[in-house]
Amino acid sequence: MNTAAKQTPLHAAHVAAGARMVDFAGWDMPVNYGSQIEEHHAVRRDAGMFDVSHMLALDLAGPDATAWLRGLLANDVAKLKDSGKALYACMLNERGGVADDLIVYRFSDADYRIVVNAGTADKDVAWMRQRIAATGANVTLQARRDLAMIAVQGPRAIERASAALPELSTANGVPAPFVGARVGDLLIARTGYTGEDGFEVIVPEAQTVAFWNELLAAGVKPAGLGARDTLRLEAGMNLYGQDMDDGVSPLNAGLSWTVDMRDEARNFVGRAALQANPASQRLLGLILEDKGVLRSHMKIFTAAGEGETTSGSFSPSLEKSIAFARVPLATQPGEAVEVDIRGKRLKARTVKLPFVRNGTALV
Repeated sequence: MNTAAKQTPLHAAHVAAGARMVDFAGWDMPVNYGSQIEEHHAVRRDAGMFDVSHMLALDLAGPDATAWLRGLLANDVAKLKDSGKALYACMLNERGGVADDLIVYRFSDADYRIVVNAGTADKDVAWMRQRIAATGANVTLQARRDLAMIAVQGPRAIERASAALPELSTANGVPAPFVGARVGDLLIARTGYTGEDGFEVIVPEAQTVAFWNELLAAGVKPAGLGARDTLRLEAGMNLYGQDMDDGVSPLNAGLSWTVDMRDEARNFVGRAALQANPASQRLLGLILEDKGVLRSHMKIFTAAGEGETTSGSFSPSLEKSIAFARVPLATQPGEAVEVDIRGKRLKARTVKLPFVRNGTALV
């Protein structure tokens, strides 16, 4: 174990369960508890849970919160009307590159929670504080390292989590998709990173181990970062640092749908760069038709020119090798292409993302 790595409140529970621990963004995290493929199938077919406490929750409050976020993010928080509604958004730099992708929950125009990636958390907070100072916005930003987060995902996630979360049987009941509900000290959000239904629950650090154990008792199977990666890949969900980073435009990373240009007066960070540099590439799915395994940074040969894989793995649900392909804009789903794997050009075909959603193969 890397002694310098940070640990989540569940670290001892992972070690006791026999998890194989690896360094991820400076955190000692479980990659699997035995069979990664079994963990993957548990989420697709029943219910699995992930410790995602390495991610950072931020609380943004103050009268200028909405206006400040409208200037910070490429997606527009003004479309969030109902309390608890969530928005997936990219935070860009001035060059139009993706500084991070995040989720923001709106509780009122002066009260938001933002969840950012572990590997970019410190950089994100510094950038946000810099933007607050530069704009003079009347807001406060609080980093909540006193909170942990557990994702419960799968077709039976709600049923099984309800046994561990009596709060779900209260008057408000189960939140609607992409909505977070504050219940006591918890934030119970109907969000996830697997393409399945379920929750991401933000919980005070002191309550984390007890909550994890209650989920275990309810029949939820622990799953590590390995299964999380194959699940999100099948679901067509980008991974920051792999499928996009601060040198890649969201327009070239399959994230155009998260860029809201409709309000011409909304001059968010990176807008001018996006307008000056329209999309030149697109993100498609790739299925290998020859024998082999797709990984990241493999060269793709298409009729319209060369591209590159950004994420790739064996898909347990499809039992095929799949990848995300950043390819020329003219490349369409359903095209025959070739991929350079160890010097050999192997046959593959492009498909529209996602590969799998709600347990069903879409390709």
